[in-house]
Amino acid sequence: MPLLHANSSVLLVVDLQERLMPAIAGGSAVLENNARLIRAATRLGVDVRASEQNPAGLGTTVGEIAELLPRPAQPKTSFAAGFDPGPGTVVVTGCETHVCVLQTVLALLKRGRNVAVVADAGGSRVESHRERALDRMRAHGADVVTTEMVLFEWLHDSDNPAFREVLELIK
Repeated sequence: MPLLHANSSVLLVVDLQERLMPAIAGGSAVLENNARLIRAATRLGVDVRASEQNPAGLGTTVGEIAELLPRPAQPKTSFAAGFDPGPGTVVVTGCETHVCVLQTVLALLKRGRNVAVVADAGGSRVESHRERALDRMRAHGADVVTTEMVLFEWLHDSDNPAFREVLELIK
């Protein structure tokens, strides 16, 4: 898979919900990295979509993330986010990596989509579950990346007008 480009990517944020996030290993770092990605995507013109798994049971998207989203998260009961997130490479984040993220990514790959999974912007209650899910997604053709990799690939060049603003998200 080539480098990510802001003009041909969509960011899909999976199930960062109120009742789920307190149980996620490293949950605060997952939320921080998602906030960085959403802010950068918004600044760089990358479409941002989000899902919520059974919001009646797990609550809605965590407030600090919900306020950054350009549109409300789409509710679902299927573990995979079955809606079309839009054209381009789908950059996927969220929880739980070994359930909803995994099933979403495998469904996207089956439809022939290019997918990049942001390892440090996803989480599970048990770290080994997250690691095995990342291994499985990679084995099926997903690119496994980090938040900083995505941000710098979206910028492409230090001459990008958004460079300093996006760089501030990393510091």
